[in-house]
Amino acid sequence: MQRTLENNPEIQKAKCNLEGAAGRRLVFHAVALPDAKIGVLGGVEGGQRAGQKAVQVFGFGYGGFTQPFFNMAAPASWRRGDTEVLIAQQQLHVAVVDQLHQARVAFYTAIYNRELQRLRTEQRTRLEENAGSQKDRYQSGLVDRGALVSAEVEMSELGSPIETARRAYEGAVLQLCQAMGDELGAGARLPQPEGELDYAAVKVDLAEASASAIKHRPDLELARLLVQAAGEDQRILEAAYYPEIHITVSGEYIPVSGVRRTQSEGSPRRSDDIISSEIRSGGAYTWRVIDNGKVGGAVARQAAVRETNELLLRKMERDLPRDLSRLENDLESLATKQKALVPAKRLAEEMQLDLERCYAYGDRLTDRWLMAAVGRPMAVNPTKDLASIARSRAWPVLNWNEKDNQSPCDEGLRAHRGCRMELARPENPE
Repeated sequence: MQRTLENNPEIQKAKCNLEGAAGRRLVFHAVALPDAKIGVLGGVEGGQRAGQKAVQVFGFGYGGFTQPFFNMAAPASWRRGDTEVLIAQQQLHVAVVDQLHQARVAFYTAIYNRELQRLRTEQRTRLEENAGSQKDRYQSGLVDRGALVSAEVEMSELGSPIETARRAYEGAVLQLCQAMGDELGAGARLPQPEGELDYAAVKVDLAEASASAIKHRPDLELARLLVQAAGEDQRILEAAYYPEIHITVSGEYIPVSGVRRTQSEGSPRRSDDIISSEIRSGGAYTWRVIDNGKVGGAVARQAAVRETNELLLRKMERDLPRDLSRLENDLESLATKQKALVPAKRLAEEMQLDLERCYAYGDRLTDRWLMAAVGRPMAVNPTKDLASIARSRAWPVLNWNEKDNQSPCDEGLRAHRGCRMELARPENPE
């Protein structure tokens, strides 16, 4: 996680954007701040003039000061500058949350697929031993050719799942490298995720989680700031309808040559040292009396942007409880799956059963996890949801209340009607 925070490109980009937002805030604040300019101009003049040098240096200075006195855009522009920094900070927060989440998902996905590849490889090894045993029995005349072909088919069917798990592991490792900002060039060393995945039950209080997420979730806070920024932009544009008043002070200072000072009579005076120097002060007043549509159109366009942001924010807030409810349902499904699989796995280990050759029976949607864990699932009088899943996965469907079943059902199987699920040892091929 630390490497992701330090090297992730998206996080680095968000940090740079935050620095740029500080500069943009100064631009927005400048509308209400004074503007002062000072300049100096100098040169050399030449020519023949009685009583003066042919070549002499001249120079003068000038300056000006302007202070906004009344500008309706100033308060909104000041707030807009502060909001710009808040938006950049929240974008950095969102980037950190998203990139850390992607790094975690890639890490967990890599571990999961690595373990899945290991389990399926071990399973294929056992099936290879079984296929070899069946081949010896077939050659000895103890089993027919069908048992040998069945064992070889079961062994070969695991080739594709193992390859799929391997590719998924490598893809997750590449995603983890990208999230951590590692180089992927020639000779790059890919990380090797370490650890194991263990199930931990999670209980979610939907009402409390919804209230906390609406208040603190980074993407919602960013959406609120964007709505606020759009409103301030609209106020800045609307300020063009109001007059602007500025206070200005400007002046020039031009020193006099030494010749002029010697020609002065009487006592020295301040006016002897300057020629054409002056200081001016006053105010400037601007008011757009008639709008030709330029301001009105810009305001209407910005109002549409603000309303769009508000609609998106309301949609996100409205969808949040539903998303959390879906997450709660997923967690409950995982808990149900774990509750069903743990006893079955323990029983299979105690009895040394091969899950690919075991049976599982179910009649409701929550049974699908146990049925998917074995090689021979059967849906018995299933609910509508389970029947749909069984059809999509080509699971046999048994309807005991009907004369015609979609797959064979003998009297011995009917005796299990009182048991909703059963994990059975496969028949001895001998």
